[in-house]
Amino acid sequence: MKTYMANAATVERKWYVVDAAGMPLGRLASQVAAVLRGKHKPTFTPNVDCGDYVIVVNCDKVVLTGKKLEKKLYTYHTGYIGGLKQTPYGEMLAKKSDVVVMEAVKGMLPKNTLGKSMLKKLRVYKGAEHKQQAQQPEQLNLKY
Repeated sequence: MKTYMANAATVERKWYVVDAAGMPLGRLASQVAAVLRGKHKPTFTPNVDCGDYVIVVNCDKVVLTGKKLEKKLYTYHTGYIGGLKQTPYGEMLAKKSDVVVMEAVKGMLPKNTLGKSMLKKLRVYKGAEHKQQAQQPEQLNLKY
């Protein structure tokens, strides 16, 4: 028996739409990251980007459980001395909910160039409308 190894020429990609309304952020991010990586396919190969494209709509309606809206912090550094900035996730969801979802998915992908190419296949929209109608995306029902 020979083991099948996928390569960039043999990968077939699909487009999926995920509705994030009422879904916990972590569960959404982990399942979207698995689809972006291609772990749902029988031809999954760890060193090849064999995942599908994912469109996340209604990301402003994603929820956080417990007291994470006040206690969980989005932290970044400006690059200047003393430039550590922290914002509660409640404010981030109100202002930049697409960034919140994008960062959550980014944290669950590989930390190398392969992960960066997988993240480019993710599209996040605040409302219910998206621009990828021409790709005829299928609805992807996630478990939560």
